[in-house]
Amino acid sequence: MNSREKFLEFTNFNTSVPTIKWEFGYWGSTIKRWHKEGLPIKKYPKVPISVINTTSSLYTTVWKHFLMKEKTLFETVYNEPERNLEIPDGIGVLGGGIYFPSQGFCLDYDIKDYFNMDAQQNVVCAEHLCYPQFKPEIIYEDEKYIDYIDLDGCKRRFSKQQQVIPAGLEWPIKGWDTWNEIKSERMKLDNIKDRLPSNWNELVKKYKNRDFPLALGGYPCGIFGTLTHLVGYENLFLFYYDEPDLIKDILDRITDIWIALWEEVLSYTSVDLCNLWEDISSGKGSMVSPAIIKEFVLPYYKKISNFLKSKKINTFLVDTDGDCNELVPLFIKAGVNGMYPMEVSAGMDVVTLRKKYPDFLLMGGIPKLDIRFGKEKIDEFLEPVKWLVKQGGYIPFGDHLIPPEVGWSEFKYYREKLNDIIDMSISK
Repeated sequence: MNSREKFLEFTNFNTSVPTIKWEFGYWGSTIKRWHKEGLPIKKYPKVPISVINTTSSLYTTVWKHFLMKEKTLFETVYNEPERNLEIPDGIGVLGGGIYFPSQGFCLDYDIKDYFNMDAQQNVVCAEHLCYPQFKPEIIYEDEKYIDYIDLDGCKRRFSKQQQVIPAGLEWPIKGWDTWNEIKSERMKLDNIKDRLPSNWNELVKKYKNRDFPLALGGYPCGIFGTLTHLVGYENLFLFYYDEPDLIKDILDRITDIWIALWEEVLSYTSVDLCNLWEDISSGKGSMVSPAIIKEFVLPYYKKISNFLKSKKINTFLVDTDGDCNELVPLFIKAGVNGMYPMEVSAGMDVVTLRKKYPDFLLMGGIPKLDIRFGKEKIDEFLEPVKWLVKQGGYIPFGDHLIPPEVGWSEFKYYREKLNDIIDMSISK
């Protein structure tokens, strides 16, 4: 069975076929360590350098500028998909659990081939946020930092030493005036078809003949998550109380855009799921109260869920880090039927969740940092996976990007044992 077929059986809780073999992904520094420690280098991850849309290319311009040292590369281009460059330590290398293209991240090839893992899930390539996009522009650079404007209009700072996703400094929506300007210029409803990329016809052929799962949405699409990009976390927390009508007006428009865009996409190709990104949880629980979620989040989820159901798209997943225990029942009521990556260090226990929500799709839940402790610890945390995969509706992988503290020999033992568990789980 191919990756798409396995994924569809996963969503149907079919235990007569093995669950899909994915990892959430890896940090660039992890890949570089493993290549030194024995992972064969057959196809080094290539850095995407085309600036296409916010989902695929947010942060791409700063990765490019940092790696290639060419100021002119802040021009939008569509004809240079990847290039052989040394991957930054803090870039993500995707292993299947995160959709591609996303955030300028690279695709893994060597680990996938070494462990015979399944094909990467993809997300429909279209502009979900600002159209036309803001033009990337370098504001300031010294030996430590690059400050720049990104596609979403956010001013960000990239640390050359840390080489991780840049931090926000200033956000495009500061109040009604800035929102009304963006709404009228960059979030219109009369140019939806223009949000499809210039190579759309080529992509449609790929989508129609796919052997991988195809999703709507993707980073940074979320009812909480998108607002953090447009308003900023601290401002958003205040705006929920000080400017509730503004928040609702923004959410009304972006969900209208998404649904209109998805309607357009579905006129060309089928899709397998919707995937929204929130990161609404911290290590101690939800960042916002249940009351805020019920007023400002769930109504929009219900709107999206109703649209998906009308199109017979039955899988609706949410990506949120941290402790999301209190959020699961709320999101279920709004039509969500799965979450990931279920961070163990934040208190997520996939065994408990499966027993409490037997029909809820789960992905992740493997304590990534504990892989470094070797065979005995790995055997211990993989033991309950034997039961979990037999229940169906579960894809086991590390509960976020595998960090460089994990050595190749430890990861190799973990992944080979996990693959064996998956292969032996098939109901007879």
